[in-house]
Amino acid sequence: MADSLPAHIQAERTTVTVQQPDSLQSVPLNRTVHLTIILPPNYHSTDIAYPVLYLNDGQDLSRLHMTSVLDSLYQKMAIRPFVLVGIHAGDRIQEYGTAARADYMNRGSKAALYTDFVLTELLPYIKKQYRVRTEPDQSVFAGFSLGGLSAFDIVFHHPERFSRAGVFSGSFWWRSKSTADGYRDETDRIMHDLVRKGAYHRNLKFWFETGTEDETSDRNNNGIIDAIDDTTDLMDELVKKGYHREQAIRYVEIKGGKHNQETWSAIMPDFLTWAFANE
Repeated sequence: MADSLPAHIQAERTTVTVQQPDSLQSVPLNRTVHLTIILPPNYHSTDIAYPVLYLNDGQDLSRLHMTSVLDSLYQKMAIRPFVLVGIHAGDRIQEYGTAARADYMNRGSKAALYTDFVLTELLPYIKKQYRVRTEPDQSVFAGFSLGGLSAFDIVFHHPERFSRAGVFSGSFWWRSKSTADGYRDETDRIMHDLVRKGAYHRNLKFWFETGTEDETSDRNNNGIIDAIDDTTDLMDELVKKGYHREQAIRYVEIKGGKHNQETWSAIMPDFLTWAFANE
């Protein structure tokens, strides 16, 4: 990640972050994409270029208490300063997913267009408008639920742009068959199949979170909810691909954690200190 700031600048840090609304018109998505930009302390008093966190479902930053979370971490000097780009969702059931294919109900039909928007419009726009680093090791992408599936898919397939993915309660159940058509875990979960068929890239690292109360479904009756099985099975696929379980993968399972912003906000410091450790 980025080099540490000089000591005199660190000492001047405040606990105030700047929220800045922004937007751009997307050609592939055919809509205005609204953004919430959170700039780090001292952004306007330095000429430093910062790492970036791109975050799906950016419309939920207030429900995530993101400003308070960042203020606390900056005050403790627990993280390196970075620019947060919150991408507001549009037709999330269609724009979030896996770019290579939609699911069995044709959900995620615009995921390839969303990936195109991120790579060809959003990244150049942020580079032009803000002082940010653009190297892969300075670029992180994260998301929640379907947005987490989207973030993982984008990072896994574009290591030339990103180095780390953060997935909160990821929708890794995303599948190519319905149960009525004989859906099987081992062959029909789309993201797992894409990892099996994909390439290994040594620069990539992954952070995953699940909650024991993310859902109640347990389709194979093994006593473990599907959300946890789907995530840990994906981690197993990454290990088979060559990613070191301790060095490249972090997994946090929250007892009593639910599929909501309150749980994700509570674990957010763990993710941010993993992604932007102030070493």
